[in-house]
Amino acid sequence: MKTGTPMHVLPALPYAVSALEPHIDARTMILHHDQHHASYVKALTHALESAPEVLRRKTAKWLLVNANSLPVSIRTAVRNNAGGHVNHSLFWRAMAPGAGGAPTGALADAIDEACGSFEKFKLAFSRAGANVIGSGWVWLVRPQHRADKLQILTTAGHDNPLTQGQYPLLVNDVWEHAYYLKHENRRTDYLDGWWSVVNWKEAARRFDHSLRAAELPSAIAAEATVAGSN
Repeated sequence: MKTGTPMHVLPALPYAVSALEPHIDARTMILHHDQHHASYVKALTHALESAPEVLRRKTAKWLLVNANSLPVSIRTAVRNNAGGHVNHSLFWRAMAPGAGGAPTGALADAIDEACGSFEKFKLAFSRAGANVIGSGWVWLVRPQHRADKLQILTTAGHDNPLTQGQYPLLVNDVWEHAYYLKHENRRTDYLDGWWSVVNWKEAARRFDHSLRAAELPSAIAAEATVAGSN
């Protein structure tokens, strides 16, 4: 990293703000990315100002996975804002214009094995997202042990499955700011429409990446050291 280069930056959206309409409107995308996500990046940078140089040079994923090793005075702020930054960065890539449909190949087989069918998976994933109390996220993850089936789980606030040794394959944001302008309090409408923009190519890429790792914990540790990695 060159001197003066910021470690934590807001990633550009991989598509135009209107590209996911009508399922996610442009106004929501602008506020969600340019205001909410940007605020986590800014707050993370601010929280690290008093930290040792070695910590200021760590990636957001490393800080999230290793939050318990941070100074107590900044631990909560760094964990919350690194989580917001990492989760949103994954979320933008979990969607794509003209996407949707269903997964294929090894990921499709793994989903069928875990849930019985793709339709059962969609139902369970949407139900989990609808049942999140307050603000949080719903995930499809590969568990730590290779032999275990894929799992659907939820996290509160900006928690991330990486901190539990689980590898995220797909994520949806169920904080109100992700859907309220268009759907108001109808979270289920947002969840139903979201399937039309799911980026299964990205989910399959992440699944293939997890399969190539000999041990998932070591893969997570390695990923956390590389800015902009999986």
